[in-house]
Amino acid sequence: MSHDRDTFFIGGGWAAPASTDVLEVVSPHSEQVVARVPEGTPADIDAAVAAARKAFDEGPWPRMSPEERIAVVEAFSGLYAGKLAEMADLITIEMGSPTSFANLAQSPAPWMQIESFLTIAREFPWEATRPGALGGPVVVRHEPVGVVAAIPPWNVPQFTIMSKVIPAILAGCTVVVKPAPETPLDAYLMAELLMEAGVPEGVVNIVAGGRETGEHLVSHPGVDKVAFTGSTAAGRKIAAICGEQLKRVSLELGGKSAAIVLDDADLAATIEGLKFTALMNSGQACVAQTRILASRANYDNVLDALVEGVAKMQVGDPMDPATEIGPMVAQRQQERVEKYIALGQEEGARVALGGNGMPEGLDHGWYVRPTIFADVDNRMRIAQEEIFGPVLSVIPFDDVDDAVRIANDSEYGLAGTVWTTDDKAGLDVARRVRTGTYGVNTYTMDFAAPFGGFKNSGVGREFGPEGLGQFTELKSIYTSLPAT
Repeated sequence: MSHDRDTFFIGGGWAAPASTDVLEVVSPHSEQVVARVPEGTPADIDAAVAAARKAFDEGPWPRMSPEERIAVVEAFSGLYAGKLAEMADLITIEMGSPTSFANLAQSPAPWMQIESFLTIAREFPWEATRPGALGGPVVVRHEPVGVVAAIPPWNVPQFTIMSKVIPAILAGCTVVVKPAPETPLDAYLMAELLMEAGVPEGVVNIVAGGRETGEHLVSHPGVDKVAFTGSTAAGRKIAAICGEQLKRVSLELGGKSAAIVLDDADLAATIEGLKFTALMNSGQACVAQTRILASRANYDNVLDALVEGVAKMQVGDPMDPATEIGPMVAQRQQERVEKYIALGQEEGARVALGGNGMPEGLDHGWYVRPTIFADVDNRMRIAQEEIFGPVLSVIPFDDVDDAVRIANDSEYGLAGTVWTTDDKAGLDVARRVRTGTYGVNTYTMDFAAPFGGFKNSGVGREFGPEGLGQFTELKSIYTSLPAT
């Protein structure tokens, strides 16, 4: 089955590209081209922004009632639910996510987001009257922020598209989505479902492209807000552009999260949990808890159990349902991870599992061996820098205060966990670690609650009413009329 495309989704239909430039989508497993799609140019972005601008300034969408927009998104949600398996397969094909994870998170979680945002939108205070401090009533309105540039990464493409597109359009905004060049295919399927659901023309536009295309979109004068998920380095550049233009911006960036294993933790259950929280999506996850903190007294027990558990994880073809760790998205990512594995050894850390070289039984694909470093000092680069691959650092701590100090000794603040049989002690640790999300004996993203990071992990929040509010402007209307 060919996944080739020759158009963009602009203005409610399929639009011819402005150039003959092509993006080749390459399977990280076979290293073969699996699809070719147009590569967006500044001219294509101009067309997409013009369509979004027209839809916002002149079209019906921002002027519909919230209930009318909700009805259209409900139709989209129903159609999306029928395509979860197809969507999961597309993402596995284009970026190598193990099909087990793809069918757990790459498509069901985006659909759950849609449903969650629909629930939130039905209860959201789009317009409310409150008593004013000076005696008269004040009408407070949430109005759409305008044209939104939505820029997702390649690791969880639909997940990060939905966190932007759904709250944006529910708020009455219009959107230009720029998928990552590695993962454009899933967005085409999404576009087909949007059309079928009756989303008006120009409300959502999709142009895939690389860094230059993205920079043109971010800096475009027709864009009112940028919503970005990706690296902290790219986030800084986007924030600088938006700051210069006083453009609204929300950034979900990197992480180097810590999992604290207290001595009373159920070790077997903890290792099962860490295998997911640390190595989900083959380690290509911003929330991955790749620093494992264990007390000096319990260090060897935690390390041995972690090595034993990870060593049993199956590495290989991402389309095999038994595979737990697949390839890196691209050769450059494979090389990046391998450089960090070499760096860890140069820094004095000990390889307890894995190391450089292809996993056993594989002779092609952009794979790396799941690697666990022991005797890691938190000051080492492998403990401070986001590797974005299946590489874990096990770091010793003296006591709980020391564990919290180490967890907080990072430029990032996105996620984390603590593992203990004492829920009260776990909550105490959770309150002290400076991250935007945290788990006690688990880690998840609840779409009813805000998600985002402290420090260099980002600006703003996604999910929950807070995530919907990111796509609105607040207006206060002062009136002498009595409140109704």
